[in-house]
Amino acid sequence: MRTSLPANVVNLPNLRDQVGVFRNRDHAGEILAGMLEVYSDSDAIVMAVPAGGVPVAKVLAEQLDLPMDIAVVSKITLPWNTEVGYGAVAFDGTVRLNNDLIARLGLAEEEIQQGISKTSARVAHRVKNLRGEQALPDLSTSQIILVDDGLASGFTMHVAVEALQNAGTNSITVAVPTGHQRSVESIAGEVDTVYCANIRAGYHFAVADAYVRWADVGEKEVISLLAGALS
Repeated sequence: MRTSLPANVVNLPNLRDQVGVFRNRDHAGEILAGMLEVYSDSDAIVMAVPAGGVPVAKVLAEQLDLPMDIAVVSKITLPWNTEVGYGAVAFDGTVRLNNDLIARLGLAEEEIQQGISKTSARVAHRVKNLRGEQALPDLSTSQIILVDDGLASGFTMHVAVEALQNAGTNSITVAVPTGHQRSVESIAGEVDTVYCANIRAGYHFAVADAYVRWADVGEKEVISLLAGALS
């Protein structure tokens, strides 16, 4: 039996617990644009979480005739397993750690600080590589639509939200094509509204399962998509 969702979560019930519902990230952006028509020609800014969020956000921004920007966030990963993150760093230097995981892994403080330092440097490099000399828009007076290609644990999204809140953003809406129900509910507690077309529950969850065609988005592709698009 499906459990009810928070009142500020908008989904497509016919896509609930389904897999293979999007042809690719562009198609996912089209679906989200249909869900967010109320924002068309508004004063909102679409902010993508690179890399996978950029192609989704590009289509969304174009269809809603909104400016687009990026919110760079990177996981702090284990030295011996870069697939596992125990925290994340955002574009403004915001750091959030998964203290429960750190305790289970028994990580030393020196290891943690080294991880933060390396990740902060990586984020700074990526911001420069993707933004060049272009400054961020004034986030303190903006309504932000924060976009990624999916929510698994949702940890990086939480850090992106925290960074935007630190900047004094008036309103934050999260828009993702797919997400685990637990993560969607968690992020809904921190933002105004969450739009998630395909919400899935259960023990096993992979963002890629929502897509027929899935591949990592490379840095060159991101730069190409952002050319002339940043607000």
